[in-house]
Amino acid sequence: MLRRRPSLLIRPELDDDLLHATLAELRPAPQLHGLGAGSSRPVWEPAARLLRATGRDWDRRAHRVSVLARTMPAAIPERWVAERPGHGDALLLSACAAAARVPVGDPAAVRQAEQACLRAADACPGDPTPWLALFSLMRACGVPVRDAVPVWTEAVNRAPWHRGAYHQMLGYLSPRGHGTLSDMLDFAWQSAVQAPHGSPLAVLPVAARVELGAHRQGLTGLAAIGASGHWNELRAAEELDRALSAWFHTAVAPHAEAMTDLNLLAFALTRAHRPAEAALVLRRVGRHMTRHPWDLLPEPERAFLYWRDGQAG
Repeated sequence: MLRRRPSLLIRPELDDDLLHATLAELRPAPQLHGLGAGSSRPVWEPAARLLRATGRDWDRRAHRVSVLARTMPAAIPERWVAERPGHGDALLLSACAAAARVPVGDPAAVRQAEQACLRAADACPGDPTPWLALFSLMRACGVPVRDAVPVWTEAVNRAPWHRGAYHQMLGYLSPRGHGTLSDMLDFAWQSAVQAPHGSPLAVLPVAARVELGAHRQGLTGLAAIGASGHWNELRAAEELDRALSAWFHTAVAPHAEAMTDLNLLAFALTRAHRPAEAALVLRRVGRHMTRHPWDLLPEPERAFLYWRDGQAG
């Protein structure tokens, strides 16, 4: 009898099982009417418990808050703030949810989301997360990079080498964001060179090169010719070697979005025709495929499984 292959786990919480369990608790049961129906505890209690357990791990806190803000029912953080006014975690989650979901064409709503981020920053003075939420809001609204840099600086001053902060800036500097290719690539390389050994920022130039490929893939006509040739450049090999030696092969404990970085690294290794190293990285990924960057290929899941399983031997 053939054994069934375990399904892939493509989910925003990645391999964070505690976050996954919290999201399940926050999901309204279909047989009940309204959030928290049939329960004596506050509807926001699972989120509060999770953030208490996260403590001052700013990297994991930012990841967890971001996923909660984008996936939980909007009424939950609103009720938490209403029932616990002035509570730092409540204000933070509410601000991040507002920043993530605000209609950018509504100036009044944008202003409210901005003020919510600033209130959360006041309530959580050492936390970079509200500043990152404000930075994300500014990017969504098309604020020029030079005007957003002071907000980004507020975040990294509180948490130097914060993985999420640097990836947000990378997206801002992308030509698909509000920057240029040269700005994006230079920022990624300089950040990786300056970061401490073992930092996941060693993968940042790889992420930038994937973004370069995504940008070129969206071009048409003559501009699209040779769109994937950048993987054959000497600089690309140097970026991959640095990511492998300075991060992947170190003994540093996994960070919150390690699975995202592993997927980026594995994908890049396949594009650079380094299948043995890609298979090694994908064995660490296991079932935790991320949609991006595999969605740049015609059949993402099939490609992922081919490189993970077909090339592993």
